[in-house]
Amino acid sequence: MDHYGGRRGKLVRDRIPQIIREDGAEPVTYTASSQEYRDRLRDKLCEEAAEVLEADDDRAPEELADVLEVVRALAADLGIDTDQLEKLREAKANERGGFSDRIVWTGNR
Repeated sequence: MDHYGGRRGKLVRDRIPQIIREDGAEPVTYTASSQEYRDRLRDKLCEEAAEVLEADDDRAPEELADVLEVVRALAADLGIDTDQLEKLREAKANERGGFSDRIVWTGNR
C-alpha cells in the first residue's frame, strides 16, 4: 500500500474538474486529508521541477510558474504567506547570497 492509503490519482489544479466537465467527461475526484494534501503537494513539487528540467527555453517560464504555484500552496499549507516566504528568501540571500554570480564550487584545497 502506498502512503495515500492505496488511493490513486494526482493532485490537480482547482479548476481541472470543471474543465473536464466542459469537455464532456465526468471526473472522479475526492478531497485529500490535510496530511495527504501536504504529501501530494511535495510530490507535485518534484513533478513540476522535473518538467522544468525537461523543458526547452521557450516552455521553461510556464513550467517555472507551475513550480511557483506549488511552492506557494505548500507554504500556505505550512502557515507561511507569500510575504513571509519572500522575507525568508531575502534573509537567506542576504546571509548566503543568491545564484546570480554563477559560482560553481568544486571543493577545498
